[in-house]
Amino acid sequence: MALSPAVAPPRSPSTQSTSGAAAAIRVLVADDSAVVRGLVARWIGEAGFTLVGTASNGRIAVEMIAKHDPDVVLLDIEMPELDGTTALPRMLAMSPSVQVVMMSTLTTRNADISLKCLALGAVDYIAKPESSRGVTTSEMFRAELIERVRVFGAARARTRRPASAPVPTAQPVPAVAAPAAPRPATPFTLRPKVRSRTTPRALLIGSSTGGPRAVGEMLEGIGAAALRRLPVLIVQHMPPIFTAVFAEHLTTRTGIKAAEGKPDERIEAGRIYVAPGGRHMGLAAGPNGPIIKLTDGPPVNFCRPAVDVLFKDAAVVFGAATATVILTGMGSDGTNGARALTDAGGPVLAQDEATSTVWGMPGSVARAGLAEAVLPLSELATALRAMITGQPA
Repeated sequence: MALSPAVAPPRSPSTQSTSGAAAAIRVLVADDSAVVRGLVARWIGEAGFTLVGTASNGRIAVEMIAKHDPDVVLLDIEMPELDGTTALPRMLAMSPSVQVVMMSTLTTRNADISLKCLALGAVDYIAKPESSRGVTTSEMFRAELIERVRVFGAARARTRRPASAPVPTAQPVPAVAAPAAPRPATPFTLRPKVRSRTTPRALLIGSSTGGPRAVGEMLEGIGAAALRRLPVLIVQHMPPIFTAVFAEHLTTRTGIKAAEGKPDERIEAGRIYVAPGGRHMGLAAGPNGPIIKLTDGPPVNFCRPAVDVLFKDAAVVFGAATATVILTGMGSDGTNGARALTDAGGPVLAQDEATSTVWGMPGSVARAGLAEAVLPLSELATALRAMITGQPA
C-alpha cells in the first residue's frame, strides 16, 4: 500500500530528469539516520538535482541554510540537539521562501506534529518507512520524495535571489512562510453557471498537496452555522493514521465533529467525514439515506483514497444536489468525478493557481472546462457558504 498515494508511480533512475532545470534545484537533507541521509543523497544526485549538503541534526541544518540557500529542505522530525519542529521556524526566519518538506514515520504523534508543521509554514510532509530496510526497498517512498523535490524546487528556483546576494540573518519567526512570487496565470474556460440552483445536500471536497491547511482554512471560512446544514465529505490524499489526526484537527478548528468515515455509516448533516488513508471512500443509497462505502480496490489515478471514487458515487446518490470544490494538489485526481457531477447538474468550484501550493488537481478541472468558478481560497469559502445557505455571497 502506498504511504502517501498522491503522486505517480516511481520512475526508474534512468528516466529521471538530468536537465539543467533539475540541476538548478538545490536540496538539503536533514535526518539523524546515516542510512537515510546516504540513500536520499544518492537519489537526489541520480535524479539530477544538486545536493548542497546533509545534516545529522537541526542545528547543523539551520547553519546550512545560511551557507547554501537551498531551494528544498527534506527535514526529519526527530533529531538530536535541535529537532525538526524547532528547526523549521528558524529556517523560515532566515529564508522565508525555502520549501521545507517534513519527513516522519507513521505514528499518531508524528502525524500530529507533521500537520502542525504545515501550519507553521512547511509545504508538505512525506511518511518514511519505519525501518532502514524499508527506506532502502520502498520505491514509492523514493518516487514521492523525488516528485516533491521536483515540484517545490522548480517553483522556488525560479524566484531564488541572485547568487551574489547574501542570505539574511535570522529575523523574528513568521507565523507562516512568506508567499511565493506571483505565477503566470494558466488559461482555462469556465463552465456556465446553472440559473436555477438545487439546494446542496452534501459538500464534497477533494485535495492533496497543501490540502490539510487549505481545507481547514476554507471550512473555518464557511463557518459552523452553514456547515451544520449538510454533511461534508472529504478525500485528502494521506496515509493511514494521518487521516484520523487530520479529522481531529478539523474538529478543533471548525467546531464540527469530524472523523474518518466508517463502513455503512449513515451520513448526517453537521458532520465531517474524512476518507481513511489507504481506502477508497464512496457512497451508496441506504434504507434511511446515503451511507459510506469503504473499499480496498486498486488505486485510481495512482491514489487510494481517490477523489474520483467519492465524486462519481455522489453524482449518482445526490445528482445535482451537491456543492463541490477541488483544492490544491498534484496530479489530476477529481477531474473525471467532477465531470460526472457536472453532467448530473451539480456545480464544481476550483482553487485558483495563485493560492494553491500545487495547481495540479484544480488546474486539471479548470482546463477541462468543468469549473464554474476558479477562486482564491478565501473567496471559495464565501461562494460555498452562499450555495449552502441560499443567501447572496
